[in-house]
Amino acid sequence: MSRRSSFSKVLVCFIGLAFGYVPAHARQAATTMPSARSEAKLKLETTVDEETGHRTSRGTYTVYENRETQSGRTIDLNVVILHATGENPKSDPIFEMAGGPGMDITIIADRARNHPQRDQRDIVLVTQRGTGGSMPLHCELLGTDDNVQGYLTGVWDLEVYERCRDELSQRADLTQYSTSIAADDLNEIRQALGYDRINLRGGSYGTRASLVYMRRHPETVRTAVLSGVAPIAFTNPLYHAVEAQTALDLIFAECAADPDCHEAYGDLAVKFLHIRQRLEAQALEVSVQLPFMNEPQTITLSWQSFAGAFRTLMYFDSRRVPFLVNSAFEGDYKTFAEAGIMSNRSIQNILAFGMLLCVSCAEDLDRITEAMIVEATKDTFFGDFRVRAQKAICDIWPRSVLPANYGDDVSVDVPTLLLSGQFDPVTGPRWGEQAASSLPNSLHVIAPGSHGVGGPCIDAIVEAFIETGTIEGIDTSCVETMDLGPFVMSEE
Repeated sequence: MSRRSSFSKVLVCFIGLAFGYVPAHARQAATTMPSARSEAKLKLETTVDEETGHRTSRGTYTVYENRETQSGRTIDLNVVILHATGENPKSDPIFEMAGGPGMDITIIADRARNHPQRDQRDIVLVTQRGTGGSMPLHCELLGTDDNVQGYLTGVWDLEVYERCRDELSQRADLTQYSTSIAADDLNEIRQALGYDRINLRGGSYGTRASLVYMRRHPETVRTAVLSGVAPIAFTNPLYHAVEAQTALDLIFAECAADPDCHEAYGDLAVKFLHIRQRLEAQALEVSVQLPFMNEPQTITLSWQSFAGAFRTLMYFDSRRVPFLVNSAFEGDYKTFAEAGIMSNRSIQNILAFGMLLCVSCAEDLDRITEAMIVEATKDTFFGDFRVRAQKAICDIWPRSVLPANYGDDVSVDVPTLLLSGQFDPVTGPRWGEQAASSLPNSLHVIAPGSHGVGGPCIDAIVEAFIETGTIEGIDTSCVETMDLGPFVMSEE
């Protein structure tokens, strides 16, 4: 654990005044007050829960699609404020930053009602442009509940995105949906709400969005908590293959060192290689039946679709990986296929893939060269399919507008807590270290977990950090005793 170097995983009876709302405590403490112009753009209604007395404000804030010209088409961004529940709340709220790119953070509002920091601080959720509100950049993908094959093989189909580009371009300027532009939206909304300084909490792409915001508006950020860190240097999706391979090797090694796991599953690396050889030689037909299906469907499982689904499954639970590998090795591809479909379905249904491309094509794919692809994907089970497929799609996608310094590491003095999961298959610990190396006021914590770490120990670390506003004196010793529990040994 480096010093420069966890936040739980992800995360009505009274109608109040609907226009120009500013939280009471923010009005008292803020130094930047909302202007009449920003008040006109903000429309919020407040409700009070009859049982708890807790207040929630929901509404929209209107921004120009083209922030530079401040003219033309406008976008309504959804805003949710879960007001602090304590008697003496702090003036600095927590702004949650969504993953993806492409997730609308406001969809977690109901789950966030019991946010661990809500007793002291407002929790603020703002739709990032392109993910929801009045301009969601959704693409109609091939995967549907009537065509579950598409959940396995239809996400990165070039023809899908050619159609999507043409459809979205009729109603949106796809050059105006970068992370930097979204950061300026967020700062404008912060001002309109009357908050002086804020605390940022982001996971996955939400860490990238937080870092970009910190660079553009450092004076407004009190603290930042970044989990599953994707710094500017993480050119998405170039490193998906090597990160997944690293995580898989670690899981196999842990199983081999665990007497119960090793006795039950044997040499998992050899079994995984056998699965690959079988599916590369011939794709299999597998009958699947899932809760959302009226009747079974038969899907074709190739090595490419197996590897893609396997990688996303590792995002959430390293404890089940040995069981799934062993089941497939023994010929039970149904268990794996159903788990993979559910995982991919969840991701597809939560992301606006048009917005994902607006961000990743200009901000990441344009920095990826052929030599980088060859080097980063060699000797990995996932290979180069994903990065090549997405790069081909980006060749036909409009480019977002980026500032000249976009590719530079973010270096600001904001107190920052970075959290990395030991078995993270996409943003492994080295990326947390990479981000921390240019953040002089940061602490990087590596803990047992996958893409996002949590539990009582991590919650306590985050609580202490946000309460004190400094990395100095933060006790992280509980990480040494964290335990993910035993490996899964059966479907039950």
